[in-house]
Amino acid sequence: MSTSESASDSTSGDGAGPDRELVERLHRRLDRIESLLEPSVGPGEGRPAWRQPTEGEERWAVTVAILVAVGLQLFLPNRLTVQPHWLLPALEVTLLLALAALNPHRRLDRSSYLLRGLSLSLAASISLANAWSAVKLVRELLHATGAGGALELLSTAGSVWVTNVIAFALWYWEWDRGGPAARAQGTKDYPDFLFPQMGQEQIAPPEWQPSFRDYLYVAFTNATAFSPTDTMPLTTWAKLLMMTQTAVSLITVLLVVARAVGILQ
Repeated sequence: MSTSESASDSTSGDGAGPDRELVERLHRRLDRIESLLEPSVGPGEGRPAWRQPTEGEERWAVTVAILVAVGLQLFLPNRLTVQPHWLLPALEVTLLLALAALNPHRRLDRSSYLLRGLSLSLAASISLANAWSAVKLVRELLHATGAGGALELLSTAGSVWVTNVIAFALWYWEWDRGGPAARAQGTKDYPDFLFPQMGQEQIAPPEWQPSFRDYLYVAFTNATAFSPTDTMPLTTWAKLLMMTQTAVSLITVLLVVARAVGILQ
């Protein structure tokens, strides 16, 4: 027998009015409790953190990092760089100015094939210049020729190592979910890197998105710990990039330390 039938039967006799009123009040309370328990999903809610549209990232951090990389390349000895010495640094500055001219806004919220191509070309030129310098440095260390004193060796290797961190931070920043503009639009279904703020609630604002500084931190910790720390790579390309950076950093550090010890002895 249903509740409504029971309620109607209970009101057939004398004094049934209060019983009916009690039953109706009980039903109203149950409906109210049920409505409170049901989650209300508004526009944009119910999406994962990386699908939330956000404001574009400011350009100043990545600009400073690129200029630091250019300065470190100019600091390196001529024998370790692509000749002429100024060629790749000049190309990188030109690409940076072209990106600023095509997207003069303070925030990186505009996407196009041209902007995407120029951004990737800039990251590739920095990586090419640093890879050339790293190979030349490793060759000198292995043959123990032309490396100079311990101070020159450490400063040169330190410049290569820091530029390596910046270069891979650019790759992580450019490729994760399609780059900064695509991340701001929330167009990708799945992330390439899982940051702690994306997997745990109440430790960051709901609209949080990683910026270049976060990717720089990932590149730095990967180069020093030789493994991921708090941010996990999820896709194959992200794992391959981190593995490549770890190998370059490990080889550079081991060879430099071994050569420096030999010089000091």
